[in-house]
Amino acid sequence: MMYSEKVMDHFANPRNVGEIEDADGVGEIGNAKCGDIMKMYLKIDDGIITDAKFKTFGCGAAVATSSMATELIKGKSIDDALKLTNAAVVEALDGLPAVKIHCSVLAEQAVRSALSDYYTRQGIDPLPIVGEIKEPEE
Repeated sequence: MMYSEKVMDHFANPRNVGEIEDADGVGEIGNAKCGDIMKMYLKIDDGIITDAKFKTFGCGAAVATSSMATELIKGKSIDDALKLTNAAVVEALDGLPAVKIHCSVLAEQAVRSALSDYYTRQGIDPLPIVGEIKEPEE
C-alpha cells in the first residue's frame, strides 16, 4: 500500500492536534468496523472558522485526513467548510489507497458533526443546513 508524501507528512507531523477548551462546536464520529474515531473542535467567529483542532484515534490515513481537513477549513466561512468533501481531502493529500478512502469520509463527517453541534448550541436546527451525519461505511 503506497501513501503519497503529503499523507506521510501529515501523519508524521499532523497539524492542529489537540482540543479547543471553549470550542463553539465539537463533533465526534467513529467507524466501529475499522476502529477509527475522530473528534473535531471548532472555534467560530462571525461565521468564520478561526480555529480547528482534532484528536484522532486510528490509522495513519485517519490522522492525515483529519489534519488536512482542519487545514482546509481554517480561516474559511461555515458555508465553505460545509462544501468540504472527502474527495477534496483526498485530492489535497495527493490521493489515498482505495481501502483508506473511508478515512477521508470520516474527516468530512467530523467537520459536519462539529458544525451541527455549533448550530445546536445556537438554538438552530442543524439538519436543513448541515444535513444528516452518517456513520461512514467501509
